[in-house]
Amino acid sequence: MTEDDRAIDPRQGRAVEVFAAFLPLGFTAFGGPVAHLGFFRTAFVERRGWLGDAAYADLVALCQFLPGPASSQVGMAIGLQRAGYLGLLAAWTAFTLPSAVVLAAFGMLIAVVDVGAAAGWLVGLKAAAAAVVAHALLGMAASLAATRERAVIAGAATVAMLVAPAPQLMQLGVILAGALAGLALPVPEAATEDHTPRAPVGRRLGALALAGFFLLLVLLPALAAWGPALDLLDRTYRAGALVFGGGHVVLPLLQGEMEGLVSPDAFLAGYGAAQAVPGPLFTFAAFLGAVAEPFGGPAGAAVALIGIFLPSVLLVVGIMPYWDALRRATWARRALAGVNAAVVGLLAAAFWDPVIVQGVRTDGALALAVAAFVALRHLAVPPWAVVAAAGALGGALL
Repeated sequence: MTEDDRAIDPRQGRAVEVFAAFLPLGFTAFGGPVAHLGFFRTAFVERRGWLGDAAYADLVALCQFLPGPASSQVGMAIGLQRAGYLGLLAAWTAFTLPSAVVLAAFGMLIAVVDVGAAAGWLVGLKAAAAAVVAHALLGMAASLAATRERAVIAGAATVAMLVAPAPQLMQLGVILAGALAGLALPVPEAATEDHTPRAPVGRRLGALALAGFFLLLVLLPALAAWGPALDLLDRTYRAGALVFGGGHVVLPLLQGEMEGLVSPDAFLAGYGAAQAVPGPLFTFAAFLGAVAEPFGGPAGAAVALIGIFLPSVLLVVGIMPYWDALRRATWARRALAGVNAAVVGLLAAAFWDPVIVQGVRTDGALALAVAAFVALRHLAVPPWAVVAAAGALGGALL
């Protein structure tokens, strides 16, 4: 076996150390992906010195280039570099498990207690979800669709999603069209200088991981007919594999994929609750798995959680040996800029339906959503506090 084909031996790693370092972040990292990356820099660059600023910046650039949850992927990459494959698993588990357990438990409560769509606290959670998505949409548009060309791509994506007879199929078409349109965009900012440590994954294993990523994307739809567990795995895997931009962009993909398995009211209530817990927003899948019919409960939560994060694991392991060449390719950076603009359009369409159409149905709910939006955008109230207050006010007043 050549040096290039050798991966870090997990026995030489410090997976327990990685788990212990990430677990406090799993309980305290509120604020979304950008805030998570700040927590990671403080914990692993400044405090522990596991990697330097330049190497950390390169890992962040890599994970923003990939589909999936950027902050979780950065954590996986740090764990991989620190302690091999067990380190990757330890980082993901510690950062993801706290919020996943809370959301799965909430989902199982919703599944057994018929609270009704008009329950005040449920209306409050859905109003908070509308405020959070509006806030995220404005922020993403300002950074990812700021130029005239990117705004056109975003607008076209929104229109396509709103008029499409089959929105679930249109999502993939919008992403691909965004990538193609991006090839005509001006060249984005150049890649950083080479500071990335040597990839702890050999090219051979990286190629196998990438092949597995695409193979599952093709095979799981065929296997979905074999049972509800495989169907749930297929739906969540596809959402995790195709969501560029991470964070709130997962909303429209999961909304489309979970149609028929999760009611719109439960979906929006869970999405609102997901804003009140720390860790990655993708743990919302644990809630959806818990309430999914006919395969839900703890097993459904586990399957959905694995399904939505598995693409990220395969991509992080697969792309690291090839990242240096890819990040310098002008065509790749142009295509990614187009994809990012398109996902702004996806989120804008989802903001209308289901967030507004199905989640803000009364004047009281609209008033609560507006108040929550002002608190988020202009008063800098953290999302978890906004969600908690909206739920409480909804229960008391609506």
